[in-house]
Amino acid sequence: MQLRIGYGIDVHRLAPERPLIIGGIKIESDLGAVGHSDADVLLHAICDALLGAANLRDIGYHFSDRDPKYKGVDSKLLLTEVVGLIQEKNYHVVNIDCTVVLERPKLNPHILKMQSVIASILQVEIDQVSIKATTHEMVDSFGNSKAIKAYCACLLNR
Repeated sequence: MQLRIGYGIDVHRLAPERPLIIGGIKIESDLGAVGHSDADVLLHAICDALLGAANLRDIGYHFSDRDPKYKGVDSKLLLTEVVGLIQEKNYHVVNIDCTVVLERPKLNPHILKMQSVIASILQVEIDQVSIKATTHEMVDSFGNSKAIKAYCACLLNR
């Protein structure tokens, strides 16, 4: 058995008239994340954590924002590819622990659905996927609803 820890972080600006997609689901909001793909900050942080734990570089290395084929891409597809990459190295997810920083809307009503979507992609049980939400108490860009951020720690086993 070989255990590996990974850590990922992602940040996106928020803007009006953009969809807000977090954890693979669309959430009603007057602001959405801006990015080359669908800007799913949570799935991007998870990708980076998994890639880092398996020593496979980062999400930008595998899915460049300069590559037109990733323009508007569903981040669930990116996470699915990352799972394939770590499985090629015989790694499997033990668990992930994530935090999303967003002032509004409140994410607690959506967490169970996010966990379900992510667990399915990672091929794990739902209790192996922890998602927490917090605010920045109206301080800085995150607290003033100008940006969204997500962190993820993961444990892989080989």
